[in-house]
Amino acid sequence: MTRDLLAEPLKLRCGAVLPNRLVKSALSEQLGDRRNGPTRELHELYRTWAHGGAGALITGNVMVDPAALGEPRNVVATADPAGFRAWARAAEGTDTRLWVQLNHPGRQSPRYLSREPVAPSAVPFGNRGIRTAFAAPRALTGDEIEAIVERFAVAARTFVDAGFHGVQIHGAHGYLVSQFLSPLTNLRTDEWGGDAVRRRRFLLEIVRRVRAAVGDDVPLAVKLNSADFQRGGFTEDESLEVVRELGEAGLDLLEVSGGTYEKAVMMGSSRASTQAREAYFLGYAAKAREVSDVALMVTGGFATPEGMTEALRSGALDVIGLGRPLVVDPRLPARLLDGEDVRAERLCPKTGIRLADSLLEIQWHTRQMHRIAAGKPADRRGALPTLVRAGLTDGLNAFRRVRG
Repeated sequence: MTRDLLAEPLKLRCGAVLPNRLVKSALSEQLGDRRNGPTRELHELYRTWAHGGAGALITGNVMVDPAALGEPRNVVATADPAGFRAWARAAEGTDTRLWVQLNHPGRQSPRYLSREPVAPSAVPFGNRGIRTAFAAPRALTGDEIEAIVERFAVAARTFVDAGFHGVQIHGAHGYLVSQFLSPLTNLRTDEWGGDAVRRRRFLLEIVRRVRAAVGDDVPLAVKLNSADFQRGGFTEDESLEVVRELGEAGLDLLEVSGGTYEKAVMMGSSRASTQAREAYFLGYAAKAREVSDVALMVTGGFATPEGMTEALRSGALDVIGLGRPLVVDPRLPARLLDGEDVRAERLCPKTGIRLADSLLEIQWHTRQMHRIAAGKPADRRGALPTLVRAGLTDGLNAFRRVRG
């Protein structure tokens, strides 16, 4: 029964079919070149994952604006399209579908990449430690907002023309779309803010413009916060209203997540009740199901075939999202579909220091992706060597970026 449920195809609203219910969720690969185009290593990483059995692979955040990067080695949608075509060919010879995730960091662009990041409003980070790493943003003008919406549409068309099978808009984790949705970061009083309806206009306009650009038969997805888990921020009730409107706008798949840089819920939960049911956002997904019939994907926390099967059987979701476990075992989906009794492993070391462990979680998994791209297995290197290497790599990338 486990294998049957996980292996069941899913037909999306647009008519496209996912061959099974296991999808690799987005992870920032940091494998762009100096011009922020995809590298051969990035192609190899996705070739390995494509042969690992997942129904679809969602790329790490591809930035729509070369002047707005979240990390120094992000791929940018304005790079040479030849590199995108080579990237798309990584899935050839498999049934796996390759979807691009499009993003804009807004104020979440580090100081060494952007001395004046943009945002809906000029609201700096409230957390003092984070504020030292990010410059205070300036508010976007109305014309600039329109231009960013168009960038998403042009980028989506570019990747579909290159051979990608679908598009996901990153609307979670405190990036620009998420900033527009939150009353903490969107203080505007024009047509792009002032109340919940106008705060969600930016996302809905991107969805409408992207849909018009790629056509009705290309899968379109959004990654959305269930809430940002900050007092006075984007609430679950507002999020569910966004889900309803996204469904009416013709969305094909909604991926549920949560949190921001200041409240990184997406990095894991320590609550016993959440760990027991494995999925971090399963309760929210059940509520989203009540307001829309759009296909739902939940990412985070899944560990066992039984947990994944039970989540699908509950009817609260349609797709199991797997991210970090696939950097430990790229063939995990195939093993699950073959009926193996295998767990989604998490090998990342811990220091016991919360801030260090948040950095370590990102850096260790990035390192594993680079190993896969080089044809190597995951390693079990301890926390200190990983953090030291991360500091050296980030410092070098920052220096290169500042030097231009």
